[in-house]
Amino acid sequence: PALVKASAGGGGRGIRLVREPGELALALESAEREAAAAFGDGALFLERYVEGARHVEVQILGDAAGTVTHLFGRECSVQRRWQKVIEEAPVGDERLLEAAVRIGEALGYVGAGTVEFLVAPDGAFYFLEVNARLQVEHPVTEMVTGIDLVALQLRIAEGGPVPDGVMVVGHAVEARLYAEGAGTLHRFRAGGVRVDSGVEDGSQVSGRYDPLLAKLVAHAPERAEAIRRLAAALRCARIHGVPTNRDLLLAVLEHPA
Repeated sequence: PALVKASAGGGGRGIRLVREPGELALALESAEREAAAAFGDGALFLERYVEGARHVEVQILGDAAGTVTHLFGRECSVQRRWQKVIEEAPVGDERLLEAAVRIGEALGYVGAGTVEFLVAPDGAFYFLEVNARLQVEHPVTEMVTGIDLVALQLRIAEGGPVPDGVMVVGHAVEARLYAEGAGTLHRFRAGGVRVDSGVEDGSQVSGRYDPLLAKLVAHAPERAEAIRRLAAALRCARIHGVPTNRDLLLAVLEHPA
């Protein structure tokens, strides 16, 4: 099987799965239409679709002196309609970490970036892309390393070095709270964990923009405790006015698997 993907895509937009050759023409047409509407760019490419893969990415940092390092990896396999909804850190597969650093070195990369991979069930891994920016899920890396990635980007831009000897402490899990429809968000209250939000009481949720309302991020010494803290924070949040994916997030976090 193949995957049709928008070159300028993101957030799961402009992606179509093609299992039979006869499906390709329609997939190209619909993906191009969606990509042009969403990103102003209808360019597409094809890649192999890896069945049952995990989505693992590595946070890299490069400085003007040519040093490239990593801040470990993030597990981003829990997705809905090709869009990440729950992410975790750290992930420490040395093969991926080393490959990400080599890619950064080959690019002469300066700043913070993310190298994304697919990991097949047999352990083979495949390059997806480099995102030359901070990812939505960068807070889980910040929580386990204690590093402010935004501040670090500014220091690197001023000519400063990448950090050395970074250690990870504990485990962090992030949930993306999305609106599932447009309207007025009458009430938004969330706490007990880190909350990165772009909305407040009275905010208008429009179908023209990404529907992300907030990111809730829990950090704890052990993974199971971080998951429990995040689920509790989601359950206690007060969200009125627009439907959200909270029930989906809770179902995933509280699922035995």
